[in-house]
Amino acid sequence: MSGLLLRDLAQVATPAGDGGPLRGRALREVAVHERAYLLIDDDGTITSVGAMRDLPRIGSDVDDLDGSGLSAIPGLVDCHTHPAFGGDRVHEFALRAVGATYEELLAGGGGILSTTHATRAAGAEALRAIVARHRDAMLAHGTTTFEGKSGYGLDRETELAQLEAVAAAGGVPTWLGAHAVPPEQPDADAYVDWAIAEVLPAAAELAVAADVFVERGAFGIEPARRYLRACAAAGLVLRLHGDQLTEMGAVPLAIELGARSVDHLESTGPEGVTALGRSDTAAVLLPVAALYLDRPMPPGRALVDAGAIVALATDFNPGSAFCESLPVAATLACTQLGLSPEEALGAMTVNASHVLGLVDRGRLQPGHRADVVLLDASDWRHLAYHLAGDVVHTVVREGRVVVSRA
Repeated sequence: MSGLLLRDLAQVATPAGDGGPLRGRALREVAVHERAYLLIDDDGTITSVGAMRDLPRIGSDVDDLDGSGLSAIPGLVDCHTHPAFGGDRVHEFALRAVGATYEELLAGGGGILSTTHATRAAGAEALRAIVARHRDAMLAHGTTTFEGKSGYGLDRETELAQLEAVAAAGGVPTWLGAHAVPPEQPDADAYVDWAIAEVLPAAAELAVAADVFVERGAFGIEPARRYLRACAAAGLVLRLHGDQLTEMGAVPLAIELGARSVDHLESTGPEGVTALGRSDTAAVLLPVAALYLDRPMPPGRALVDAGAIVALATDFNPGSAFCESLPVAATLACTQLGLSPEEALGAMTVNASHVLGLVDRGRLQPGHRADVVLLDASDWRHLAYHLAGDVVHTVVREGRVVVSRA
């Protein structure tokens, strides 16, 4: 055979199990192989993994990578990002630093709509370059699969250009058509009518999922329900931004409609936690956004203990989470959300893959896509332990080395 051998690794760590999302105690189960190897076929899939003493005989045409002193984990999966935008919001960041609230910035014409103006002006070619640049930054932090949302165009041309830019960069496109009400539309109901009629047919050809921001000043339950039902009828997976600033019914709506996930949950109370624990709707936690906006952290520990499908993501965006690093999200999960390093790993690999409907990644086991991150540490838990550290040494995507500090 030909392919790639990662040999003499200090550790290979992978979430346990052989399929489906991880819940409750299972989320903490990580299989760790000491002084180990990973063997990858030339088609980009994992052939075998185990201790070096069990390494099978291989041919001379297999490329060899010395992993001495390094540990291996699955490629990280960022299931919630907003990478397709023009401009920045550094001015708003400075205003928040001296006391302005997110709601005050929105009321003053800032927030999402300020990015909408810059994104519309950027054009399709620039958006492709912007998303590619952000993709490369994520990759350097160990993210081998990312989801990317539209939602900063809020007109037909720019929304579709955002989705095309995400797809061109190899991401999983989500149509966040109901992110905010653009200034040319009179209200949320009128905008939803327009988006369903004018954008949804083409967006459904480009996107995998649809998303809506359920929040004061954005979309209430009824327009969100109408938008999501139309998207489901068009064949899109359903997702929601919910309970970020206020708890106004996003969790029950997500469960009612069979949504794949509801994301944020900073304001979710005990009833919402219990409901998610009993449902198949995943809870995607975004601790960077809570930190950035000085909001309460989502109830991560309670959600895991309730049996919810918990995933972690960066929420990378220009206004409330300007951070491409899932390792930083892992540190916050362990220090602020009450998750263990093992739970954080499963949340940003297996469970994040589940949110995106991808069953071929998230674990280091035979038959899975060979997305591997080598950490510059002999213990894989440095992923979360080393806050914002230069811990990612090598990234392998589909069996090919795409990032290397060697």
